[in-house]
Amino acid sequence: MRVGLRTPVAHGAATTAAAAVIMAKTAAAVVMVTAMTAAMVTVLPLPKAEAAPPPPQKVLNGRYQMVTYASQKAGTSPAARQREGDFGAVFTLSTTCSGTRCVATVVDGPAPGNPSIPLPIRYVWNGSDWTNSYDWLWDCFLGEGRSKQWARASSWTNYTPQADGTLRGTWHTDIADGACRGSVVMPVAAAPV
Repeated sequence: MRVGLRTPVAHGAATTAAAAVIMAKTAAAVVMVTAMTAAMVTVLPLPKAEAAPPPPQKVLNGRYQMVTYASQKAGTSPAARQREGDFGAVFTLSTTCSGTRCVATVVDGPAPGNPSIPLPIRYVWNGSDWTNSYDWLWDCFLGEGRSKQWARASSWTNYTPQADGTLRGTWHTDIADGACRGSVVMPVAAAPV
């Protein structure tokens, strides 16, 4: 038995075959890298354009009657089906802008009835709406004579300026757990006073 012997191949044919294989693999790799790069460019999000500051007539400065229409609430939470009256109060807001970022802060008004709502309340201009989002504890009403159940919740509100100087929008809350788990959505409005 002979060890280490190979079948003889013409030197020129072997070199040409090896070069063809290498070129084919290189071309396939280039096509694959190009396709992957194109896919990444397609998937990567474009940078966000900064919101232009609101025009002067849409800046929140001064006193506003702000109302939450709880009588019109909807959503998937059992709390959305509980009867409740509308509520509101007069708040004073002050807007400051730095570059393209504008923030309206509640500087005066009654404290929220729920102590877990973060203060001060601030609304950020996003180019079309004044928005606010926060995490807090929803106080779930379980019926007369029963203690409320506190549950983790996330809320976001948007106020869209109207042509008449008022604002209209939505307050959306997602309740994470407990007997009131689900969403509650209520219309909101604000008007200068």
